Amino acid sequence: MTPPVTPPVKRLLLVSAAAGLAALTACTAGTESGPPEVARSGAGHEPVTIEFWHGFSADNELKAFDETLAGFQKKFPWITVKATKAVQDGQILQSVRGGNPPDVALSFTTDSVAEFCKAGIFQDLNPYLKASGIDPAALFPKVIAEYTQYRGRRCVMPMLADAYGLYYNKALMKGHEPPKTMGELAGLARKLTVKDGKGEIKVAGFVPTSQMYENAPIHTGVMVGAKWTNPDGTSAIGSDPRWKTLMTWQKDLTDWYGYDELEKFRKSFGDEWSAENPFTTGKVAMAIDGEWRTAMLAADAPDLDYGTAPLPVADDQPQRYGAGYITGTVIGVPRGAKHPEAAWELVKYLTTDTGTLVTLSNAIRNVPSTLPALQSPDLKKDPRFQTFLDVFANPDSTTLPAHVNSVFNQQTLQEAQIKWESGRASDLDALLAEVDKKIDEKLRLTAGG
Repeated sequence: MTPPVTPPVKRLLLVSAAAGLAALTACTAGTESGPPEVARSGAGHEPVTIEFWHGFSADNELKAFDETLAGFQKKFPWITVKATKAVQDGQILQSVRGGNPPDVALSFTTDSVAEFCKAGIFQDLNPYLKASGIDPAALFPKVIAEYTQYRGRRCVMPMLADAYGLYYNKALMKGHEPPKTMGELAGLARKLTVKDGKGEIKVAGFVPTSQMYENAPIHTGVMVGAKWTNPDGTSAIGSDPRWKTLMTWQKDLTDWYGYDELEKFRKSFGDEWSAENPFTTGKVAMAIDGEWRTAMLAADAPDLDYGTAPLPVADDQPQRYGAGYITGTVIGVPRGAKHPEAAWELVKYLTTDTGTLVTLSNAIRNVPSTLPALQSPDLKKDPRFQTFLDVFANPDSTTLPAHVNSVFNQQTLQEAQIKWESGRASDLDALLAEVDKKIDEKLRLTAGG
């Protein structure tokens, strides 16, 4: 796609929406209609207008969607799509609760998938898939199943995906190759950092703190292959030594800069989604970011000479190099949709049609989520974007599996990370044990409710 004003993952973490979902769980079970009569193309269909809510808002995104919906209308002339832009999860929740939902809704909040499915906010799509003869296992990479279903209930489909990697400014790299290990990243970050006579940072080789834009643990945990949960849903953060490896590495590099100096530098940055992003302006030599940044840089800094690479990995896990964090947009049919069969045709078109996915990917520069689209000769695969296609296809790439307390779990760990990297906590083992305790207590409360 062309550059999203706000890429999908930063449109996540809608805490109020996630909290509202839990309240709906008890009152939405058992209200879903039975298996659908999937609409077939051909004559004799009654004209129908369906409502489609989505979160896209940038001009290039809306243009791409208008063209895509025009293609859908040509294929299904009896279905008119009325699209509403810039919709967030809270609005979807309110509409379902109020009994007046759209027919199709697209969400950027993969964190809420477990609750969407558990509470019946979105209908189970397994009957639709079966009626349409679609096998998700053959269509989508395995990692996608982890964020589009919960306990066997697939209530959303993936539309486009996001993959994370390392961006590097070739001029600031001074001939160095992108680092493949975290040790190499730390060494290069020190070497490339420029300070003035007062010791203030002018250019950072890399900003290691979890508060730096895309450095949240949900994205950096894959660098060490860390686990979030045990099979029973309880927290694995305190018992998995790889979290300790990651956080120790981050703090060591943070301490080299000086936490206060690094924070002063970080707070001088422009908005992440503007042309004032510090990577765009040359204040940061290397940064973690998603594939959408390639399109943003093409628009905001067309002359910037930069490259992309997979995220560096732990020094003792070189075989995992090439992996990254995967997430994406999800779309489904809300409970109570007035025209579920026509709605499914739109969902199917946006999530399984190779031409549609390739066109959207080329326009908005997100990763297409099906295997045929990834292999399409029509997909634009310049070297910078190819990095993210490769990350997406890497078997060691991971996502955050659907969990009823996904937002809470992430926030709890990041709050602990901030305490640790700032020096407000000195016992990392005790800190991570406290993270486990809070997450498990929340899980018990959720299960009890």
